[in-house]
Amino acid sequence: MSFEHLDSPKLKRFQRKITLLSAAGTFLDGFDLTVIAVAMPLILSQWDIGPGLQGLITSSAVIGSFIGALWLGNLTDKFGRKAMYVVDLLAFVIFAALTAFAQAPWQLILFRFLLGIGIGADYPISATLVSEFSSTKSRGKHSTSLGAMWFVGAVVAYICGILLEPLGPSAWRYMLLLGAVFALIVFYFRVTLPESPRWLASRGREKEAEEIMLKITGQKVIIKPNTDKKQKLGDVFSKTLFRRTFFVCGFWFCYAVAYYGISMYTPTILKPFTHGSQMMAYIGSGTVSLLGLLGAIIGMNIVEKIGRRPLIITSFTGLSIALIILALNPSPTMAFLVILFSLAVLFANMGGGILNFVYPTELFPTSIRASASGLATAVSRIGSILGILVFPHLVTAWGNSKALWLFAVAGLAGLIISVLLAPETKGKNLEELNDEVSSALNSKSSVGAFLLEGFSGT
Repeated sequence: MSFEHLDSPKLKRFQRKITLLSAAGTFLDGFDLTVIAVAMPLILSQWDIGPGLQGLITSSAVIGSFIGALWLGNLTDKFGRKAMYVVDLLAFVIFAALTAFAQAPWQLILFRFLLGIGIGADYPISATLVSEFSSTKSRGKHSTSLGAMWFVGAVVAYICGILLEPLGPSAWRYMLLLGAVFALIVFYFRVTLPESPRWLASRGREKEAEEIMLKITGQKVIIKPNTDKKQKLGDVFSKTLFRRTFFVCGFWFCYAVAYYGISMYTPTILKPFTHGSQMMAYIGSGTVSLLGLLGAIIGMNIVEKIGRRPLIITSFTGLSIALIILALNPSPTMAFLVILFSLAVLFANMGGGILNFVYPTELFPTSIRASASGLATAVSRIGSILGILVFPHLVTAWGNSKALWLFAVAGLAGLIISVLLAPETKGKNLEELNDEVSSALNSKSSVGAFLLEGFSGT
């Protein structure tokens, strides 16, 4: 399809710009999803909120992101990467601002839910755009940097909490408002980016794709018409793609159960060990988040050296071991909790937390790439909701240490899925990864042969 020119070293600066502005979106995701955990203790001190309502406030954005990923991911394949890339940022600006001025819990839940739709959409949009503009050799590093920036956003949320907490009970409003300010800055720069030539070519708009390739490479490129049949979202459940679909949805679901459950409740879990000091709970939680960022940075820098498969297996192994040790200790100290939680999120983010921006965009053809990525994101949101809503009830029934078995089991399930199904995609361009799939889909394979093939390695 003549996209080899995107592998030119001359495009590094342009590709870094695409990656930076896409990563700015995942920074906002990380900030907005984490800042509610930072703000929650202050909200509880100002409003009379029971456990059920607290869970809804905490999870409303995650629930919204389920809808945003599934719905807007599909629209991204229909109407283009750039159009949705800009539109979803408007949701960040508008609804993040409205959350800061909420006057009742139901308003906060509603605005966080609508904000979540934009958050969910940004995962497949940003990841797809970066993968389609990146060179083959650097695609893994560029895509995993999106995951790393999510954790930068999470760390910044805790830093803002520490800096703004002295402002008093209403400090949570300023924390939430910062999300709108950050989004407005990103929106301003995103409107300058071009449409993906790969998407244009997949829609039969070769001339427009050639014009963009000429503009960004400085060379005239002839793009041949795409004669393959356009795939539909339903094709992800076909014989040809079901193994890939099960893998990306499965490992991301398991990661989300463990990571979101830990990250959303770290301040709450640590507070009883801080003698009532909210600042100490923030510092401890921020330390855990910072180690999570370190894990993402490590993974980002080794993904092209050791490959995707070894990285994701190592990630789930370390996560599972750390969580099992936590679950086996019924009387932990504050230092023990911070160290083990830090190790858990370091390993989690080293693989599962960044490869969720890589695998979904590498394993599916251009015409359904954003839709498939959106589906995987949506499934992961179910895992997030499970981790957020179920964990408090398990704590009430079993206590903290036993409740942590929920996350340990999720980590072990992710490890099994990765060992059995994780493919190696390092060093292959997108067309090479998916030509065989496109040909098979054109021959109309039947549904369900996945069960007959078994779980042999890919």
